[in-house]
Amino acid sequence: MKQITEQLTELPSPIEVDGKRKIKRHGLLSQRALARENHAYAATAGVSNNCQSGGFVPAFYDTLSDCSVISRYADGSPAPIHLLDGVPVEWVSGYDAEGHVAALRPGVISGFLRAGRFYTREQVANAG
Repeated sequence: MKQITEQLTELPSPIEVDGKRKIKRHGLLSQRALARENHAYAATAGVSNNCQSGGFVPAFYDTLSDCSVISRYADGSPAPIHLLDGVPVEWVSGYDAEGHVAALRPGVISGFLRAGRFYTREQVANAG
């Protein structure tokens, strides 16, 4: 995990390219999209279970507001995995029939927070 930490300190912000601010546009983040991401990064540090020992906390980043939040249960308590129910209501684009968050607005991505800095799943996975 030390190697991952050292490599990540040298990475630019996920919204900076060549020192310039660039907002990445993504499709809607949904429960299905989270499942696909977990499958794609299953054997890497890009999933919660594989990077928590390094101090990484599951989180979401909104490229429009430049804000990040840790993943939370609907009651507000911290969640050990990526869950949509605890994100700010302003980020929600849809709910399911039971009232759970089904999708987030475009521009919200999943990743991890460590020491107050957001890292994408790809950054954490590639550093490992």
